[in-house]
Amino acid sequence: GPSRTIAIDQNAAKHFISVSFASPRISKFLMVSYNGSRRNRPSWMNDDDWNAVVNTNTKLIPTYAAAKIEADQYQVARTEWRKKQSHLPQNFQSICIRPGSLTDEPGTGKVQLGKTHTVGGVPRADVATVIDRVLARDDTHGWIDLMGGDEPIDVAIERIVRDKVHALDEEDVQGMIDRYQL
Repeated sequence: GPSRTIAIDQNAAKHFISVSFASPRISKFLMVSYNGSRRNRPSWMNDDDWNAVVNTNTKLIPTYAAAKIEADQYQVARTEWRKKQSHLPQNFQSICIRPGSLTDEPGTGKVQLGKTHTVGGVPRADVATVIDRVLARDDTHGWIDLMGGDEPIDVAIERIVRDKVHALDEEDVQGMIDRYQL
């Protein structure tokens, strides 16, 4: 129900973020969210994509969407906070993997990664592979949207790292920082 969704997907997530980001021993934090977890329409989403996000966030799963948006934005604010903490190591990786609808189909080893559409799905096995490969690196950061696609996973990861692709673009990062007064 809604109270458990808020307790887990928002409050527990924010607690783990706070504790992890304040620890000098933790060098990576990866949150699994979903690619519609955003307040603003990015330029790379077409009308169908954005209408699907709005419908999902307001009609299909509004409590879950609100909880995920809150946790994701808190993670962004804490990431910026961590960068200002001179007593903490600065090689910290804050990653938010944001898959589309999860499917139980066999993994394909191919994805759409970075700034993606929102209509469609992605096999759970491919999500797990992306998470494994992203965590194995020391140069991955930020919001990474993920859908089923045609690009081999390793090639897609190399591309988003090389091109510094960040699905957080066009969100109000300063507003997130200000909101949490970090």
